[in-house]
Amino acid sequence: MPVHLPAPAKLSVAGHELVPIAWGMWRFAGVDLATARARIDAAFDAGVTLFDTADIYGFDTPGGFGSAEALLGEVFAEAPGLRDRMVLATKGGIIPGVPYDSSAPYLASALDASLRRLRTDRVELWQIHRPDLLTHPQEVARALEEAHRAGKVGAFGVSNFTPSQTLALARFLPVPVASHQSEFSPLHLAPLFDGLLDQSMGQGMAFLAWSPLGGGRLGDPADERGQAIAGLLDAKAAEYGVSRAAATYSWVMAHPARPIPIVGTQTIERIREIPQAFMPRWTRAEWYAVLQVSMGERLP
Repeated sequence: MPVHLPAPAKLSVAGHELVPIAWGMWRFAGVDLATARARIDAAFDAGVTLFDTADIYGFDTPGGFGSAEALLGEVFAEAPGLRDRMVLATKGGIIPGVPYDSSAPYLASALDASLRRLRTDRVELWQIHRPDLLTHPQEVARALEEAHRAGKVGAFGVSNFTPSQTLALARFLPVPVASHQSEFSPLHLAPLFDGLLDQSMGQGMAFLAWSPLGGGRLGDPADERGQAIAGLLDAKAAEYGVSRAAATYSWVMAHPARPIPIVGTQTIERIREIPQAFMPRWTRAEWYAVLQVSMGERLP
């Protein structure tokens, strides 16, 4: 009998329980309040507990920098009870044209600005969005420690950091680094081999996978590799009567690091399909088949 990989268990960040899938707000900005509220309600109805945004989100919309956070803050103002149901994550450290600043003064100001836009006094998870090569990790740690001491942040994470950059930051922090956020999908396998998923398991960190559908490329693959992967995903999707997206999320979640896919769709009908991701089960042979097709070579 084939050995089926276990279903992802529930996770927690800073004591807050999470279901192993999140909803992201990269493309949240630029809509009216009613549409924004409907998307959030759909995510809640789909069982989502972790909502991920960033101060840079919405930069390419008329509202500009901070507009995704500001729109979410408007939703909270209209329906304050939603905030307490949500494990809220945001990010800071990117400045268009700089591009990165993790100096202690900037991080403190960026966090305060995010809290004002979000109309809240704290976030459960605050992440450094990209590593700033010109700031010593000890200075970053000082800013994070002060934010934690002030009760503005429940836990800290890093986004797009290497394992060594993460260890350097952790060396100066009095609290653990709670999470990684990095790209991971059947089209982007780097975390399997660069140590990110290994570090997540070894340090007990949550791993948030952005672009789990390959930036949408798995929805309409344009090359032979993508089409071959899509074929394997479609076979699994057909077996369980779910969408290709759901099969893809389940493939991501099957890794023992229990990655949390960040679902980026802003279409309400697709948000409602999120629970389908918990249905498929992968045998080792099936999971590795997707991996090997993506790699373009057979494992030894």
